[in-house]
Amino acid sequence: MRFALGISMAAAGFFALLHSPAAAFEGVRAGLRLCGETIIPSLFPFFVLSSVLGELGAPERMARPLAPLMRAFGVSGAGAAALLMGITGGYPLGAAAAASLVERGVISREEGGRLLGFCNNSGPAFLIGAAGVGVFGSVRAGLALYASHLMAAIACGLLLRGKSDVIMSTISRPSPPESGAFTRAVTRAAQGVINVCAYVTLFTALVAVLDSAGLFHSLAGRLSGLTPLSLGEARAALTGFFELGGGISALRGCTPRRLSFALASAIIGWGGLSVQLQSASAAAGLPMARHLAARLLSALLGGLFAAALWPLV
Repeated sequence: MRFALGISMAAAGFFALLHSPAAAFEGVRAGLRLCGETIIPSLFPFFVLSSVLGELGAPERMARPLAPLMRAFGVSGAGAAALLMGITGGYPLGAAAAASLVERGVISREEGGRLLGFCNNSGPAFLIGAAGVGVFGSVRAGLALYASHLMAAIACGLLLRGKSDVIMSTISRPSPPESGAFTRAVTRAAQGVINVCAYVTLFTALVAVLDSAGLFHSLAGRLSGLTPLSLGEARAALTGFFELGGGISALRGCTPRRLSFALASAIIGWGGLSVQLQSASAAAGLPMARHLAARLLSALLGGLFAAALWPLV
């Protein structure tokens, strides 16, 4: 069944490229432009920093003092390193940081899965710059989106904590960094950013092909007729289902209002299918069920929190 589904999807993609090669070409160009202007500048430094902190043993040093705080989420204090990267760097840095902690034996695999429920988030650079200023025309709007996103993440961590306590009982002492730690960190960061850009470009091209075929226009019209969303907002919601940057960009032509602000927060909380695959790749085999549940719950809660904060924008 999985093989047949894969073949069907590959064949559909092949014929879609034959039907709309120009749209796919422009979609790839738009995706690469997004990577060059936004993704790489905002993510690469944080990928390097995350790797360097891991090499220096920062998570182990954070474990004991932050243990009481992180215990509320069902993880040990070392998980605070992944949370810090996740709320400052953006998708999928939190997932990569959690996987790194598991790989190095700092936390258990189950703790890594729990971290995916709240530590993999969009970063302030994108929220304030692309969403706040780019869509709603103010830094205050971006800060409100960031606040709603963080509140949703914390709520997801508490709600998806689970009942059993799987916190590792021992806290290992960090070993001295080996020579070449910085060069390894840069290489690992470059590989991570290339992986992210590949998914962003792929899904941007996919959205362009679907749009060229008239599918988005038809579905957006139906969604707008069934909901309070305007045609532009419905189009943004459909685009954001696949790719975060395209969904937020599609809101730029919409009239700023409470509903569009809540929709922006919901799109950011979900992250798009592109972010789901980026995160699964970065998580290196960690269980992803909690991550998917968290993204859906974050979209719902983030939208509600943003709607409540709209009067402050």
